[in-house]
Amino acid sequence: MMACSRRSVLTLGAAALAARALPARAEGFIPGLVYAVGQKFDKSFNEGAHLGAERFKAATGIPYLEYAPASPAQFNQAVASLLRRKATDVAAIGFYYATALTALAPSHPQVRFTLVDGVAEGPNIRCVTFKEQEGAFLVGVLAALASKTGTVGFIGALDIPLLRKFAAGFEQGARHARGDVKVLVNFVGTTPAAFNDPTNGAEVARAQFQRDADVVFAGAGVSNFGIFAAARDGGRLAIGVDGNQNHLYPGTILTSMLKRVDLAVEASFQAGRQGVWSAGGRALGLADGAVDYAVDVNNRELLTPAMLAQAEEARRAIIAGRIPVADGS
Repeated sequence: MMACSRRSVLTLGAAALAARALPARAEGFIPGLVYAVGQKFDKSFNEGAHLGAERFKAATGIPYLEYAPASPAQFNQAVASLLRRKATDVAAIGFYYATALTALAPSHPQVRFTLVDGVAEGPNIRCVTFKEQEGAFLVGVLAALASKTGTVGFIGALDIPLLRKFAAGFEQGARHARGDVKVLVNFVGTTPAAFNDPTNGAEVARAQFQRDADVVFAGAGVSNFGIFAAARDGGRLAIGVDGNQNHLYPGTILTSMLKRVDLAVEASFQAGRQGVWSAGGRALGLADGAVDYAVDVNNRELLTPAMLAQAEEARRAIIAGRIPVADGS
C-alpha cells in the first residue's frame, strides 16, 4: 500500500510517481468533487476547487458531479452519492477526510481518489498538499513592512499541523523583513466548526488589535469574513487566504495568500481522463506556482514598490534554496 508521505513528493507537472496507475476510462470518464465543509462559494478554498473543476469542464466538455457535506461525518455519504452516479474519479477537499478515505478507498479499488490538503494511504489515493509556509513567508514580509505598530498577528481556525504551517511561515517572513517585529498567534476554536464562525473570528481579531496588532493574517475559512469586518471597523489591515480575497474589503485587505486548489483539482481530473493518473503524494510550493500572494486594483495602493521588491527578493531566495522555510512541525 502506498502512503502519501513526505518521502514521495513530486510536483503536478512532474513524471508519474512509481506507483501503480489505474487504468484510464476515456469512455465513461465521470469526475466528482466532494467539497470541504462550509460554503461552496466561500471566496476561498471551496471556490478554488469549484474553479478547477469548471476549468476542466470548459476544456474537455466533460461535466462533473459534486457534493457539499454539512459535516466531515457525511464523507462516506457524499462518496456513495457520487458513486451511485457512476463517478470514476473523486477529488475530496479537506484534511479531515483523510481517515474516512483511507478506510473507504479499498472497497472501491477502481475509483481514483484525490485528497487535496491532506494525507491518506492507499494504492488508489493521490494526495496533494501545499508548502503553505512558503506563501505565508511572503505575506509575512509584507505584513511586517506595512505595520506601523511593529506587531502583526496570525489568526487560524484551530491549532492543527496544517495551520501551524501558515503561522510558522508568516512569523519567519515577518522576522526576515523586520527583526524586532512582534507576532501574535491565536485560533478561532478547537473543532472544524471554527472554519465557519465569523462571530468568533471577529472577536479574536479585536483581541489582537487590543494588543497593538495592526495587520492580521486570517487563515480561518469562512471565519475570515468576521476578521475582515473587524479589521475594517478598527482601521486595521488584514490578509486573506487561499483565494484572492482582496476585493471583499478594498483598502482593508493588504493582500491574499493564494493556495491553488484549482490547479490540484484540474490536474487530477485531467490525469484521470488522459490515463496518466497515479497514486502517491506531492507537495506544491512557490516553485510550482501553487502558492503566492495577490496584487490587484483593490490592494495595489497599499503595497509600495519597496515592499514588493523585498517580497520578490524573498521569493527568489526561497525557490533557489537560499532561504529555508520551516513548516512548524
